[in-house]
Amino acid sequence: MTPSEQVRLLVLMRHGKSDYPPGVADHERPLNARGRAQAAESGAWLADRLPPIDAVICSTATRTRETLSRTGIVAPTRFEEALYGATPATILEEISLSEPTVRTLLVVGHFPGLPETALILGGGVDSPAVRSVTTGFPTSAVAVLDTEQPWDALTPGASRLIEVFQHGR
Repeated sequence: MTPSEQVRLLVLMRHGKSDYPPGVADHERPLNARGRAQAAESGAWLADRLPPIDAVICSTATRTRETLSRTGIVAPTRFEEALYGATPATILEEISLSEPTVRTLLVVGHFPGLPETALILGGGVDSPAVRSVTTGFPTSAVAVLDTEQPWDALTPGASRLIEVFQHGR
């Protein structure tokens, strides 16, 4: 998939399956073995299906940072505490701060904010991708949207939800 000069790609990725070690705060929970494998598989899918990622915005939670590391994606990264437990409004605000020259942007975060954001931006038209996100957005799932809007002007319905990757589907 190669975007045209005007089209930007927004990639929303949920963190991999996390572990629940006793006494570890939610923000600090690491990935478990399945989560590490999922993140690597999602990274391979991204590398195979999309142009190179130009920039990343990642939650500061341990599991999101580990997910990003396991994808193998190397791009300028901004770690944002605000993405931890973020609403779609907060996610859109963080996206709006991205450089206008970024063509393919990856956001690594959490449920339910990421799938809600995907549906707000690109869920207005029924499609297999929209139905996939509507029926679930499991760990390490990836939603890809395209838009001609600049990052600082994304509005509901301004994008198309064009592809979704979920493990086992």
